[in-house]
Amino acid sequence: MLTNSQLIHHNQAIIPHLVIKALKLRDGDAIVFEIDQAGVHLRKVPAIDQAYTEALLGTLSEWESAADDEAYADL
Repeated sequence: MLTNSQLIHHNQAIIPHLVIKALKLRDGDAIVFEIDQAGVHLRKVPAIDQAYTEALLGTLSEWESAADDEAYADL
């Protein structure tokens, strides 16, 4: 299926209703544009579990040393 839109003020685009329906988008949902050799792809970003993310952050301090910064600086 093919649908189209156009850029409006400040490079904004209206997402066609068919795309909104296909991606099950709602107000406030995040979207991402993925660019590869085949073209540009639009997809919905999965919702983040904020409570889980905040709990996880507390367990990552073991990798905050100067030795870790040096070891992984070129990644």
